[in-house]
Amino acid sequence: MNYLDRPEARTVNEAITSRRSIRAFLPDPVPREMITRILEVAGRTPSGSNIQPWNVDVVLGEALDQLTTAISDRFDAGDAGDEAYQYYPAPWREPYLARRRETGWGLYSALGIEKHEKDRMRAQHRRNFLFFDAPVGLIFTIDGDLPVGSWLDTGMFLQSIMVAARGLGLDTCPQQAFAAYHQTIREMLDLPEDRTVICGMALGLADWSDPANGFEARRVPVEEFTQFHD
Repeated sequence: MNYLDRPEARTVNEAITSRRSIRAFLPDPVPREMITRILEVAGRTPSGSNIQPWNVDVVLGEALDQLTTAISDRFDAGDAGDEAYQYYPAPWREPYLARRRETGWGLYSALGIEKHEKDRMRAQHRRNFLFFDAPVGLIFTIDGDLPVGSWLDTGMFLQSIMVAARGLGLDTCPQQAFAAYHQTIREMLDLPEDRTVICGMALGLADWSDPANGFEARRVPVEEFTQFHD
């Protein structure tokens, strides 16, 4: 048997390749023991010298409603927040600008949003701060004095959560947009001042009846990002 045909390989590969950023969720609750299991699995993520630098705040129920309301109110008031760190390139350049535009317009096209419909674009962006109606919101933080290596470790931890969730039939959407409202998040979740808010993540069951979930971002072929040296 080819090693890629082994059952465990198919399970892992399918979990990775079936993962996509879900932008509409069903209200069905996720059992706490399932959330804990996902985090236990993700906790096996490697990190430099095994320092495991990540922190997770799981936000449910009334706490979720309060957090999303507080952030949405700021957004509605025209307060764009302030970035806790620089995530995107400045200025944008190719090929990254073209990929960004392709993804953005692909989503808007799935939703029937035209280029001139700024209000509808803004409304769609606002849904980030509702965790796209997911029943579980995750907030990820890291100690502010940790260097780039720990950020790489935390990125692997995020991926492990998304893959583990798929392994249990759940869906996710990683959301860096939350970092702009780090002060509100820090206050409402009583986080230490020296913690950096990296991102949020929605967790739950996808609502496949919503057109937002009909969009799947294109991935570049292996040949475009790989060089073999024989």
